[in-house]
Order: sequence, then C-alpha cells, then structure tokens
Amino acid sequence: MRIVIVGGVAAGMSAASRAQRHNPRAEVVVFERGEVVSYGACGLPYVLGGQVKGFDDLIARTPKQLRARGIGVRLRHDVTGVDAKARTVTVTDRATGRSAAEPYDRLLIATGVSPVRPDWARTPLKGVHVLRDIPDGQALDASLQGARRACIVGGGYIGLELAEALRRRGLSVVLLEQAPEVAGRMLDRPLQQQVRAEVERGGVDVRCGVTVQGLTGQGRVSGVQTDHGQVRADVVVVAVGVRPNVELARAAGARLGRTGAVAVNLRQETSVAGVYAAGDNAEALHRVTRRRVHIPLGLTANRMGRVAGVNMAGGEARFPGVVGTGIFKTFDLGVARTGLTQTEAEALGTKAVSVDVQSTDYAGYHEAARPIHVRLTGERGTGRLLGAQLLAQNHESVKRVDVVAALLHTRGTVQQLFEADLAYAPPFSGVWDVLLVAADRLGRAL
Repeated sequence: MRIVIVGGVAAGMSAASRAQRHNPRAEVVVFERGEVVSYGACGLPYVLGGQVKGFDDLIARTPKQLRARGIGVRLRHDVTGVDAKARTVTVTDRATGRSAAEPYDRLLIATGVSPVRPDWARTPLKGVHVLRDIPDGQALDASLQGARRACIVGGGYIGLELAEALRRRGLSVVLLEQAPEVAGRMLDRPLQQQVRAEVERGGVDVRCGVTVQGLTGQGRVSGVQTDHGQVRADVVVVAVGVRPNVELARAAGARLGRTGAVAVNLRQETSVAGVYAAGDNAEALHRVTRRRVHIPLGLTANRMGRVAGVNMAGGEARFPGVVGTGIFKTFDLGVARTGLTQTEAEALGTKAVSVDVQSTDYAGYHEAARPIHVRLTGERGTGRLLGAQLLAQNHESVKRVDVVAALLHTRGTVQQLFEADLAYAPPFSGVWDVLLVAADRLGRAL
C-alpha cells in the first residue's frame, strides 16, 4: 500500500506517523512544498516576542528523524494536480523544475490555510508581512531589526498575540481593526471591550472601526492609509484572517462544504474514493450545533490527521468533532472560549441566556488571587449548556474553559456543571469555584 500525503505540518505529519505505526508495511510519502516539516506554527509570535529562543525550537521532528522512522519526506515538492481515476498526483520538484506522476493507493490532502491578503496588501513594498509559517516568521523578524513603528491590521488571535510580541521588542504599535471591537469573532461585546482595554494598557494604540485603503512608501513601506487618516509604520503585519487551501481537493473532484473548506465524513474521507482531507483545509462537525464548521486550530488539525492516518492504513478511527474551544494570551490577560457565545447562539435562532460572574480565580483571601470574569451561556427550555467565555489576569486561570468544553462534548446541562465535583484548595480556587457560581446563577436564570 502506498500512502501519499500532501502537506507536512500538523495534520500531514500526524497522519504520516499514525499510518506508519498502524501499518509498518505501508509506504508513506509526504510531499511538502516548503523547507520545514513538523513544527508548531502557534509558537511563532512567541519567538518574535522572545519567550521562545528561536524558530528551530518549534520543530518537533526533522526530515532525517522522520526518514529514520520509515516515513519518506520530500521537501520543496509541489503537488499541482490529482488524477483520481488513475490514482496519481503530479509533483514538481521546485529545485529542478521537473514534474512527475506519483501513484497512490490512499491520498491525504492536508494543505492547510493561507493568510487573506486584501488587494492593498499585494505590494512589492518591503516590510509588509503575513505570519503563517517559519519562513514568514523569519522574514518578519528580519524586518523588525532597526524598526521603530509597527502597524498590525487585524484584531484576532494573531494580531493580539503579535501586539504583545512587538511591544516586547520595544516598537510602538498601532493595531487597526475594521470591526467595532477586537476579538469580534471570539467573544461577546462586553468581553471584547475588556480585551481592548488590556491591549491599550500594554501601550498599543488600538483603533477600531477603521478601514485600510492602501500603503505608502518607496521601496519600503512607510505608512498605512485608512479612512481615518495615515498611520506611520516601518513594518506592517496583515492578520485579517485565513482561507482554506482547497484547490487541490477541487482538482481531485472532492466536494466543498458551505464554509468553503473540504467536506469530509467522520473518517476524514472526501467525496472521492481513496482521497482524504484533514487539518485547517477541512470542515468539522460542531457538537453543539450539529452543523459543519471551519475552525482551523492546532489540536483539531493534529487530531484529524491522526484519524486520517489510521483509516488510510487500514484501521478504523473517527473524528468526533469540535466545540469551538480557543485560548490565547495578550499581555497579562488570558482569554478563552468554548461552545457558542450569546451572539452566535442568537444568530442560529437558539433561545440562549447568558450570565456574567466576576470573582477571583483563587480563594479571595489568598495573596495571589486575581480577577476572573466568566460568561456562561445555556439554552432556555432544555437547560443545555451552550458555551463559556473567560477572562483572567492570571492568564493560566482561563484553562477552566476545558471543564466546560468536556461537558459540551457530552451535550451536558448547566445543572450537571453545577453538580461537578471540582477540585478546591485556596491557591487554585474558592471553595465554590467561579464556574460553579456561574452555573448556579445561570440555572436560576433559565
């Protein structure tokens, strides 16, 4: 059996490792168009901010290590076409320019996502960057040398993490967001405002409701032109979102879902026999809404790849879906969410109710106790738990979100959360943890 994998990062390498382990007799070949495989892209902002020593520290396995385990890794090889009937892929060696047809019995398309580049960002000016992979990070790092002013366009995960990283580098930072607030797709409005306030306390000039119209400069960027005037900048980072890379899947004849990502079943199979998709380019089942969603995150990609690898090697595995859990840190604030926000639930026509509880993460009398804010959402009539949003000044404290995420996977209720036997000691929580207080309050509201 010959298993061909296109893409050598999270989903692709998880699939390759699992397939080789499940069926050591199978030939597993990974084609990666870049120069690095098996690395943690989520760590890029932390290298740039100095919390991680270097980009090499993000690499989990080198090609040499993978080849020693029996996995064929071919770097700088671009897969440009698929013949699903003949079960071949067209591969171009970027070093030589030569193309060849490579056969497969099972094919995994793990091509990930690409950063969205608005028309104004398609420029030959130096100093304009996106941040998706290690080469992007290295290019941005080089641009930051000697720079004094940075402009980040986009107030999502990457933009907010980079705002802290660039301030740690000593740059003045302006963050532009077209929406009314930052973190608009992750949180309800009251919590968005708190995130913005934290970023501003960190010394970032946050400007929301601003539309970028173009860039200025000669040879190198010198500013960002907006509908509210010009922002001077030596470096511009474009972080306005991502889109799934589906061209290869489309060429293979695979069906795309309503999200624009590749439609797959629970075994990560596409609509084409023998062709699988996994990672940031694929849809997933949302266990709360029972709808197909595109939520490109690291654990999801790795888990999808693991499932695809087992199935391609002749085993049986299923990806159970996601509940939309996300977490990030910006300056001293930890931010987490899972399930649905009130805004998302209302958009789906769900009869949702939310309560807000502001307390302390540790026992109130403990010297390390810091503020924590929990917004808990449930469904009127059924009592079903729908989601949670957390903000905390001890950023580790928002990992409480995992308790709610676990219950959402079982379609649990608000009452079940209230009845949960959570751990207690003063350096960890109050005797009534803030989640229990929120569940009690939400239960009464419902």
